[in-house]
Amino acid sequence: MMINVTIWNEGRHEKEDAEVGAVYPKGIHNCIAEFLGTNEDLNIRTAVLDDADNGLPEDVLESTDVLLWWGHMAHECVPDELVEKIYNRVMRGMGFIALHSAHFSKAFKRLMGTTCSLKWRDGDRERLWCISPGHPIAKGIPESFIIPVEEMYGERFDIPTPDEIVFMGWFKGGEVFRSGCCWNRGLGKVFYFQPGHECNPTYHIPEVQRIITNAVYWAAPEKVVDEIECPWVPAPEESYDGPNK
Repeated sequence: MMINVTIWNEGRHEKEDAEVGAVYPKGIHNCIAEFLGTNEDLNIRTAVLDDADNGLPEDVLESTDVLLWWGHMAHECVPDELVEKIYNRVMRGMGFIALHSAHFSKAFKRLMGTTCSLKWRDGDRERLWCISPGHPIAKGIPESFIIPVEEMYGERFDIPTPDEIVFMGWFKGGEVFRSGCCWNRGLGKVFYFQPGHECNPTYHIPEVQRIITNAVYWAAPEKVVDEIECPWVPAPEESYDGPNK
């Protein structure tokens, strides 16, 4: 069965910053699309903020099974109306993967209901620890691996307690961070993954690519509904008195 994946990126850093453009000449979204596209059962689309309808017109959003989101410098440019549509779509079954600085995106904060603030420092060394090796997102990932240069994100990370934590990051300054977190939201699944600063070639690292690929399959919907309902049901004709009655 095909999984429809939409990779959304602001797409502005690559245009405005030569350093970022040198690392991701086709944009972060197309870098992710290239490695996800090697999977024949994933139907990949890309979208950027400056596309018509901010890249997510009704037909695209409604046909998306898993939405990946990368944002940083233009969070406030995303219309609130689109944020509500994304929230509603997740509640109805779509998977949502927030990457790196998308922790501060309107959509992720709407799904979390908290500030999603954290500590940060650029240009650090990270060891990413897999603390839930049996989780589907951890498939094929070693106990730990090094990201030579990454933006440090540190606790306290103001998020609701995750349903599952798959990865923990440790930085050379001693900070730790819940780097791979999972939540259920309505009928949808949400995964946050911390590595991926725009100036660093993080999305070229094989382990990072494998984690994101695994996350897409994990977040794919098991059920999608047209609307969230609160249905009335009739009372049973007779009550249930237990298995021994």
